Amino acid sequence: MSTAYDDRLSAILARRDELAALMSEASGSFTDLAKEYAEIEPLAADIEAYQKAKADLVELRQMAESEPDMRGLAEAEIREIEARMPALEQAVRLALLPKDVDDDKSAILEIRAGTGGEEAALFAGDLLRMYQRYAEGRGWKVELVDLNETELGGIKEATLEVQGRGAFARLKFEAGVHRVQRVPVTEAGGRIHTSAATVAVLPEAEEVDVELDEGDLRIDVYRASGAGGQHVNRTESAVRITHLPTGLVVAIQDEKSQHKNKAKALKILRARLYDQERQAKASARSAERKGQVGSGDRSERIRTYNFPQGRVTDHRINLTLYKLDQVLQGEALGELIEALIAEDQAARLAEIAA
Repeated sequence: MSTAYDDRLSAILARRDELAALMSEASGSFTDLAKEYAEIEPLAADIEAYQKAKADLVELRQMAESEPDMRGLAEAEIREIEARMPALEQAVRLALLPKDVDDDKSAILEIRAGTGGEEAALFAGDLLRMYQRYAEGRGWKVELVDLNETELGGIKEATLEVQGRGAFARLKFEAGVHRVQRVPVTEAGGRIHTSAATVAVLPEAEEVDVELDEGDLRIDVYRASGAGGQHVNRTESAVRITHLPTGLVVAIQDEKSQHKNKAKALKILRARLYDQERQAKASARSAERKGQVGSGDRSERIRTYNFPQGRVTDHRINLTLYKLDQVLQGEALGELIEALIAEDQAARLAEIAA
């Protein structure tokens, strides 16, 4: 470890102690101090565990040299600590990696049927349920913001809001094209078809993140309709908002209340505008990110779900799981997400070391 690295660790511990002192002395609100302290404390704990292990090794090695009768005991403890040191050091290095400012945010998922007609729509429905189950399994709040179904029970498009700390950090690697290989229910000859659905993952944007000018918006209201054009209600409750500077359009008809539909549409519009800004910054950095695991580009094919073989393959990290049913149930999706996070962390650590 370099002196500069050790100095950085010491500075983090000093800042943690400074924040604790400031909060104990504060007479009024110290929300910002508490927030920074909550962010820095887990890292400080990892640093202290690492530094204690280093100090213990020095002490034990001195004991092994200076006290022959204690050498056996000291050497056993040395081996135990040396076995733990790589994990302790890795925890500190990972915590020091630059953090995506949006990682702690909730997420909005937009799922759309791609090539493959009705089979693609049915697969899009499978993906929607997979994410709902995965999110619920983690204790996150899930709300179906908008749903455009087909007559056979598939979905043309759906918008899902997942509320929970860190939801975006875990779901952002799901953005891209998901491909399915199976015999469609509409196929009489038993032939395997390939279809696709697209997933976009947006960090939920607050009003402070994106300021909307009323003059930039065109708001239209109309009667909501269901699959096949059947009217859901007879009032003009559906809302379509067009952001004139960018041409982005958001239409919501899920609620019976025009006011609620408008609020939802504005939330989705903010998220899309915020994501546009994120994508622009990511594109500017992509040339530097040689080891990037997935660009978040919704045109990138990221995963194949093969029903005849019961497997799911993530093409970005060449990982195949023969757990198709468990993945679609949301139970084993976490294995894929954990592997993607680990690969992304490894790539970023390699960039720092290079």
